[in-house]
Amino acid sequence: MLIRKLFKFENAHIVRDCSTQRCSENIHGHSYKVEVILESNYLDHGQMVYDFGLTKLYIKELIDSFDHAITLWSKDDKAYLDAMKRYSNRWIELPVSPSAEQFSRVIYLIVERVLACTEMQNGEREVKLHSIIVHETETGYAQGFKEDAHSTLMGKIILEDIIFSKQIQDEWNDSKLWEKLLSHTLIKTPKKV
Repeated sequence: MLIRKLFKFENAHIVRDCSTQRCSENIHGHSYKVEVILESNYLDHGQMVYDFGLTKLYIKELIDSFDHAITLWSKDDKAYLDAMKRYSNRWIELPVSPSAEQFSRVIYLIVERVLACTEMQNGEREVKLHSIIVHETETGYAQGFKEDAHSTLMGKIILEDIIFSKQIQDEWNDSKLWEKLLSHTLIKTPKKV
């Protein structure tokens, strides 16, 4: 069975080397919609694959990190990166260019790690991430699957290479959340949300 949870965020970026001159040379923003699609052949004690309330914890918090932030590519010009970090407190640096395709891969890996580090409390079994859909516009989206997220042909993504600004981390309920996920620390879901 598949379930889907929709998240939204506003974000700015430059997509270097893309065909559209406006996008490749200018900071611009989008109203993103992100669909997290989970799957399982089992239901928990509440007869759900995964309680939507649980997605509002770590998954929503990490996706919300992109809201009203600028997403940077670590290989961009150093002067540009330094200026963006100097004049914006909410930024995320990625090891890949922040296209919709790469956003789907990055968010896939983040959600996959959250699920891997979550100690389930209500009988959830074999909950897996099916795919991530990132709507960059009303008419265009990218859908990423496990094989895409882990593909080296599309640019290797190592979670440790993703950097969230201090302000973003300070706004999380647990400012050490990213550290915990990177070190594979188990996170218990509450019995009630």
